[in-house]
Amino acid sequence: MLVSNSSTNRSVTVTYQGVSQYDKPANELKSATTEKLMQYTTGDRLKFTGTSGIYNTIVTDMPNQSKTITFSFVACTDTDGNNYPVILIGTQTWMVENLKTTKYNDGILIPNLTDNAGWMSLTTGAYCWYDNSITNKAKYGALYNWFAVSTEKLAPIGWHVPTDAEWITLIDYLGGENVAGGKLKESGTEHWNSPNTSATNESGFTALSSGYRGILDGKFYDLGRYEHWWSSNSFDANTAWLRTLIFSGSNIYRYDLFSKSRGLSVRCVKD
Repeated sequence: MLVSNSSTNRSVTVTYQGVSQYDKPANELKSATTEKLMQYTTGDRLKFTGTSGIYNTIVTDMPNQSKTITFSFVACTDTDGNNYPVILIGTQTWMVENLKTTKYNDGILIPNLTDNAGWMSLTTGAYCWYDNSITNKAKYGALYNWFAVSTEKLAPIGWHVPTDAEWITLIDYLGGENVAGGKLKESGTEHWNSPNTSATNESGFTALSSGYRGILDGKFYDLGRYEHWWSSNSFDANTAWLRTLIFSGSNIYRYDLFSKSRGLSVRCVKD
């Protein structure tokens, strides 16, 4: 049975591997009952995506009996109007995509720096797309220097760039640094180089390898090999704490050695 608690749109749909299985028009009961076979093996972790209007919530589960799965829809919309799917992991609600806003949450434009020399010399906030190609926006989001993070205006209202401690909370919940990386990475080799070691995405976080922008030459590196995310915590005058995933391992690494001028991805966590 599917039940929609919405007061404005009561229609319910089941989609299995991208194919619509059942679509029930709105009705006064706001629910529908049917049976659809969705083949899986006991012990498989399933990823469920609930959609309500512009909002998407992801739930992962390993069902072994009949049960109720509840989707709580949370607004996660940046100043550009981009809507992000979200997932609850432990006690934290995270974006399931990298940030791609071109404006701070007060509406001010973030400079888009395409010039290599200009990027290398920046000490103020800026963003770019990997290879300066907007075709990378939808999959990988934007790359921001840490000066954009430090404004505290980069995340959507009601969200923030995670602190180093919040990254630790996530990683500890997923079993520690040695295994959490595999649980965060999207499985397969569509967005990661082979062998994409231990990638299960059992957390539903769906990390894709978006590479980074360097500071010695302003060029782009390692799409498919690495994923780097800023934290909101500075380490010293020149560097900040970040997290890194790698295609060839299950670890997630904590570093303080990247210059604040590098262009890295950003994931946000709910306030």
